[in-house]
Amino acid sequence: MKINYWLLKSEPSAWSWEDQVKAGIDMWDGVRNYQARNNLMKMKKKDLCFFYHSVSEKLIIGIVEVIKEYYADPTDKTGRFVVVDVKAKKKIKKPVSLEQIKSIPKLSNIALIKQSRLSVMPLTKTEWNIILKISEK
Repeated sequence: MKINYWLLKSEPSAWSWEDQVKAGIDMWDGVRNYQARNNLMKMKKKDLCFFYHSVSEKLIIGIVEVIKEYYADPTDKTGRFVVVDVKAKKKIKKPVSLEQIKSIPKLSNIALIKQSRLSVMPLTKTEWNIILKISEK
């Protein structure tokens, strides 16, 4: 089974890594961008996602696993948006900052840099591995 890799952004004041850990399993809701929604719809069980604190911190904090594929977002009255269920897997050794990511040429094409407003974005296995390696230094 092929695992895909993603990055999920959340404002820590709205939903933090600590909230995710406390909840264990929860739905990733509130996405109101069509490209981000389409990315949620591509996620499969066992896919891995970096958990990124946006706005104030701009740090990758941890890893979550997709445990339930997309279904209708109960917080969306229009019926156009979806959620996936994710489970906290582990906190990474050292948070990885946006600045660190921007400083690595091999990461210059990721959506975190190219489309900074996108909240759900795919990563290649190579990009995932580079970021993981940085977190272990």
